[in-house]
Amino acid sequence: MASFQAMVAPWHEKTGGVMEFTGTRDLMAILTTRVEAGNPPDVVILPNPGQMVELAGDGKLIALDSFLDMNRMRREYAQGWLDLGSVNGRLYGIFMKAAGKGTIWYNPRVFAANGWKEPATWDDLIAFSDRIVTEGKTPAYPWSVGLESGEASGWPATDWIGEILLHESGGKVYDQWINHEIPWTDPRIKSAWEKFGRIVFTPGYVPGGAIGALATGFIDASYLPFEDPPKAAMYCLGSFTQEFIADQYPGLVAGEDYAFFPFPAIDSRYAGAVTGGADIVVVFKDTPATRSFVNYLTSAGAQEIWVKRGGFTSVNKLVDLDAYPDALSRKAAEQLTGATIFRFDADDSMPSAVQKSFWEGTLNYLQNPDKLDSSLTDIESRAVEAYGQAGLIPE
Repeated sequence: MASFQAMVAPWHEKTGGVMEFTGTRDLMAILTTRVEAGNPPDVVILPNPGQMVELAGDGKLIALDSFLDMNRMRREYAQGWLDLGSVNGRLYGIFMKAAGKGTIWYNPRVFAANGWKEPATWDDLIAFSDRIVTEGKTPAYPWSVGLESGEASGWPATDWIGEILLHESGGKVYDQWINHEIPWTDPRIKSAWEKFGRIVFTPGYVPGGAIGALATGFIDASYLPFEDPPKAAMYCLGSFTQEFIADQYPGLVAGEDYAFFPFPAIDSRYAGAVTGGADIVVVFKDTPATRSFVNYLTSAGAQEIWVKRGGFTSVNKLVDLDAYPDALSRKAAEQLTGATIFRFDADDSMPSAVQKSFWEGTLNYLQNPDKLDSSLTDIESRAVEAYGQAGLIPE
């Protein structure tokens, strides 16, 4: 909130406009109520394009290309990001505050002390995990996994599955999955689930095993590699994890006491691929003030203000990498902007009903691994209904 206010302060001063910010964890419930009542906010920052597609399909959003300078937008944003914000050829959303999901966090000092090195491939990662279990050093567990997140519990598992699918089967299959052009029961989808299962079900990999992962909050899980003594060697979650670590352990030095390595390659053809997420700016009311405000938010100058404060990765190509406060946040920005293949986070790109079913499916899988086929069949049934109702897919 403080960083967002700092970012918009120059707009206030220059235009005299007033921005009344409202933050909530129940965004969609409150937004749905206000939209149905005919009183939506002027501008909303959504957490995923799936919601944008639904709102655009219902005719609730203003097309941004009706007032933004699209030549400027194409200079400052990669076409892929503009495509992700488009529905039926019109631009409805602009992405800002991004986070790569292909980051595995660890303590470089612990790795060095134990003679461990960052694995580069999935096979190396599994062999390394086995080595940690058999060596019995500190930490004894290779992985920390936490899936608890209130009503959204399960979403960290969907990040694993999406990243695995992209690295194993590539962008075309990933797109087919997102757009429901292949079923959830497809063997390639099942393979991604099973590879995630290899992490949570292998004895000795995760403190408390799968049940421990279900009961552990995703933020709390990020602390285990950095406790004294550490309880786990690695934690897989997006680049925003740096904020959790820095807040919990303010004395640790980024890049020295905590760092990340990229999600390892599975198929060499897709090495360097990464999934990610980003907040997306959409407009419900077309007024001079909203036009001015959105033009400002999308600019490199505005976003650099937050970048310098930390905890913000921009996808605007004109944002100077030197504006990032430390080498680790610059590395995260470079990974995101330099990815060989980039795809938006899977569950956030799906209709909300499918997203929820995906979350629930991962929880069921960890409790009943022998029922994976039925879990995938259940999600497929929900997807058939949800995509038929939406009638739209992102371009």
